Amino acid sequence: VQLQASGGGSVQAGGSLRLSCAASGTVYSINSWGWYRQAPGKERELVADISNDGSTNYADFVKGRFTISRDNAKKTAYLQMNSLKPEDTAVYYCYGRLWGSPYWGRGTLVTVSS
Repeated sequence: VQLQASGGGSVQAGGSLRLSCAASGTVYSINSWGWYRQAPGKERELVADISNDGSTNYADFVKGRFTISRDNAKKTAYLQMNSLKPEDTAVYYCYGRLWGSPYWGRGTLVTVSS
């Protein structure tokens, strides 16, 4: 199973970006998805996750601004990021769990300028 993240880029504060993470190499839908991020000099942290039944969980610092979603038919997860702040600058990683096994995608860089 491979996860491919895309959609990162540079944006001004207050702007929006939509990240995508597509799974390949499996005929099954990913059970649960997550987005993590890692800023320079900081540890990787959970941003949001979504379970198989669609229930979601968000870090406090993105509540009300970011939305995680999934499209099982496309084996893809999304992270809609609105009202971006400079402190959201980080490499964003997608994470998927399938039958108990974890998979990570390569990161995509998000840069928010003030």
